[in-house]
Amino acid sequence: MNRKVSVIGSGFASISAACYLANNGYEVNVYEKNDQLGGRARQFVQDGFKFDMGPTWYWMPDVFERFFADFGKKPSDYYQLERLGPAYRVYFGEEDYIDISDDLDEIKATFEQVEPNASKSLTEFLKKAEKNYEVAIKDLVYKPGLSPFELVSKDTILEVPQFISTIHDVAKKKFKSPRLRQIVEFPVLFLGAKPSMTPAFYSFMNYADLALGTWYPSGGMKSVVDGMIKLAEELGVIFHTNANVSKITTGKDKRVSSMTINGVDQPVDMLVSGADYAHTESLLVKEDRVYSKAYWNKKVMAPSSLLFYVGLDKKVERLLHHTLFFDVSFDDHAKAIYDDPSWPEKPLFYASFPSITDSAVAPEGKEAAIFLIPLAPDLEDTEALREQYFDIIINRLEKLTSQEIRSSILFKESYCVQDFKDDYNSFKGNAYGMANTLMQTAFLRPKLKSKKIKNLYFTGQLTVPGPGVPPSLISGKLVSDLLTKDN
Repeated sequence: MNRKVSVIGSGFASISAACYLANNGYEVNVYEKNDQLGGRARQFVQDGFKFDMGPTWYWMPDVFERFFADFGKKPSDYYQLERLGPAYRVYFGEEDYIDISDDLDEIKATFEQVEPNASKSLTEFLKKAEKNYEVAIKDLVYKPGLSPFELVSKDTILEVPQFISTIHDVAKKKFKSPRLRQIVEFPVLFLGAKPSMTPAFYSFMNYADLALGTWYPSGGMKSVVDGMIKLAEELGVIFHTNANVSKITTGKDKRVSSMTINGVDQPVDMLVSGADYAHTESLLVKEDRVYSKAYWNKKVMAPSSLLFYVGLDKKVERLLHHTLFFDVSFDDHAKAIYDDPSWPEKPLFYASFPSITDSAVAPEGKEAAIFLIPLAPDLEDTEALREQYFDIIINRLEKLTSQEIRSSILFKESYCVQDFKDDYNSFKGNAYGMANTLMQTAFLRPKLKSKKIKNLYFTGQLTVPGPGVPPSLISGKLVSDLLTKDN
């Protein structure tokens, strides 16, 4: 029996898979093309400032707890968590905002202040969302996506209507206030699709947001990566950085026989790729690929992003750790991503100031700022466009929060479509993988195992269960279980 597994990439899904495989008795080597482990969850460090380059939200803490518990551990064995209160702030105009508390009763009171009877509507909505969360975790997300029958149970059959209606439909029915609708619709953006294309069943994201809360791991999301790497190494996993895989070779028996790393062929017993799915298949000869370029081009990809990592020479005011700027049209920006791919005329944006919570990520008296604008994938990406949009969001930030920011900027670094392509071989430069629309859910997503190559497996945000950090942890478990069962 072959007991050696090679893993391409070191994002959350790859590290998760490596941990489970090592725990199952396999000898595991992980190969990362960049000089830092973590995939999109790398860290950028400059002049005493530390920035999470990718994920900044820690939701669904129960999924992390379940991951570590599978190895007899707890998250607290590797990093410390703090529940953020308020969880985040949403700006709708100049000094006009709504704070989402860390207490559900306070959230209901906030909704009631905005709209009469909204507290009752929110209670009803979250009761259903909680049920959906239980069904999703129990019956859906921990299934490998091999067959539509995985979705069939007494609970899921009762929820069929929720796969026909959308989050947008439910928000419109429950709340009259456009502001409350946007707050309800916002969490599904983590699934990579606009609310009008996301099944109502995914309201379980609202339960994760409003009931389970928003958390912060001390040191940022990089500390979660570091904790998982430490666990993996304790289990015997060996990591290799600056290890670029440029070719996957198969034999007559339709098994991967070797892969080319930094120009050198290395034998392979079994292979799991947590790298971009489309890119991984491009490393095979054409007849060994399951999904064509035409297939990928037809898929609804999750957005790309324009990000800025900014060091500020002062502390900010009237901003929270997580702050959303919804002072322009939500629908117009969504159209620029999904319907008519283009740079948005008036972009929504998100800002994270982790140093408000964690003094260790910025020098004393200074602020670490991360800005993100969601974009359609594969857009033209130039330095001039990046500068243009930085000016747009800084001007808006200053106006909406009544403070001067620009003169306090010590430095800024940008990251956009071309960087996602260069650093992660990301299809069309997407940031979050493939959108979780109805026709791209569960068994309708690219498979965990190649249909053509016997010992080739996949994990991550382009396969099941979908985009996001918690789903990536689950994806690693699913592929490990499948490989172990096959071998």
